[in-house]
Amino acid sequence: MSANSSVSSRFRKRLLAAVATAAVAGAVGLGAVTSGTQPVRADAVRVDQTAQMPSFADVVEKVSPAVVSVRVKSDVETTSSDVPGMFFDMPGLDQLPDDHPLKRFFREFRQDRHRRHRHELRPVAQGSGFFISQDGYLVTNNHVVDGGSAFTVILDDGTELDAKLIGTDPRTDLAVLKVDAGRKFTYVDFADDSKVRVGDWVVAVGNPFGLGGTVTAGIVSARGREIGAGPYDDFIQIDAAVNRGNSGGPAFNLSGQVIGVNTAIFSPSGGNVGIAFAIPSSIAKTVVNDLIEDGEVNRGWLGVYIQPVTETIAESLGLEENKGALVAEPQEGSPAKKAGVKAGDGVRAVDGKKVDSQRELDRMIAAMDPGTKVDLTLWRNGKSQQVEVELGEMPKDQEVASLDDRSSQSGNALSDFGMTVAPADDGKGLVVTDVEPGSSADEHGIRAGDVILSVNSRDVSSPDDISKAVEDAAKDGRKAVLFQISRDETNRFVALPVAKS
Repeated sequence: MSANSSVSSRFRKRLLAAVATAAVAGAVGLGAVTSGTQPVRADAVRVDQTAQMPSFADVVEKVSPAVVSVRVKSDVETTSSDVPGMFFDMPGLDQLPDDHPLKRFFREFRQDRHRRHRHELRPVAQGSGFFISQDGYLVTNNHVVDGGSAFTVILDDGTELDAKLIGTDPRTDLAVLKVDAGRKFTYVDFADDSKVRVGDWVVAVGNPFGLGGTVTAGIVSARGREIGAGPYDDFIQIDAAVNRGNSGGPAFNLSGQVIGVNTAIFSPSGGNVGIAFAIPSSIAKTVVNDLIEDGEVNRGWLGVYIQPVTETIAESLGLEENKGALVAEPQEGSPAKKAGVKAGDGVRAVDGKKVDSQRELDRMIAAMDPGTKVDLTLWRNGKSQQVEVELGEMPKDQEVASLDDRSSQSGNALSDFGMTVAPADDGKGLVVTDVEPGSSADEHGIRAGDVILSVNSRDVSSPDDISKAVEDAAKDGRKAVLFQISRDETNRFVALPVAKS
């Protein structure tokens, strides 16, 4: 056999073997092919085109030049330390007589040393901020600049510029700085936060831990959060990572507008756990404009101590729902007092806009200018009525016009409620002389020494007056009665179920 015939024979054998192998594979099943040692099922679910997640790169590229780091220094008074302390601790110095020349010398030198002081700027805080105008106005948090005497902003490109403090508003934790550098700055606008919805994307830009410009992203987790930070709490909650140093930085929507100013986080450990709070842009914009124009914020002032309308208080007033705010006491000389607002009035609406809570009334009044005339819708003696009030200017030393949560407690009549009363010395009301431990009155905070001024808006001067008020409330189908209690020259209202009488 020739060499060519031998090669041709070997080729045919290999070809037949390959065909046989393919046939065996086909016989095993057309639904499977091999890839190494792992079979891949032809009917398995596959994604031919990967899902497209939103990219924040375009937003970040545009807004980053407007976001700055804020460094704060404080003027600290220090004592000169020219002479080391060890000279004053020389062995045997304390053994010398008081009139010894050496001991007298060191004593006088020490006194002179303490009289010589010098001032030194030391870093006290670092946060974030953002420009809101081309000429250098920028926003940050009040707690970032609080106590500072010198301020430096670091731009996105690393440029450091001095800034001056224009104004602060501790009640909303906002502050405005101004950079005068003879140049135009990239700046951003505030968004209309009323259009912000839970689930919307949000991008936070700031300076966490002093690392420089850092971007995080997440979604809006909730609206209208109250965290006890101040009387005007109305935070937007986001889950973008916000840490120490992010304070005062902006939270952007995907259009590059500021929906809020990052100001607080909830964290049991001090680090980010995905719960951060931003001051809504609507509040920030109003406050910032006031600070730029006047250096301070002038808020409307009604002049009442208010408390929440609880379920039992609503029942005692004859209200269908526990919404609104209850006037515990109008302040002397206040706009409310002058307009005839009384203790026990329930504030239901302001200029026709419904008031759902005590804090909402605080925010609505504070958002108005002093001198504004408003129509209050009040609930008094089971009827709705209108009162016009001209708002005053909130006193500088008054933080809030509401009582604390103890005012949501309750009380009722005489022995059935575990208390005894006696006429007040001045003839106004009844003094609680004793409260039975574990009784309804005790459970709801009534104490000996409290003065009951009225029950269901009726003045009381005898136990019979209280009994009559309770009977009338029961006849009207009410399950609770409302008491006006005076303690330490402060009025509050408490309600107890009629069923316990």
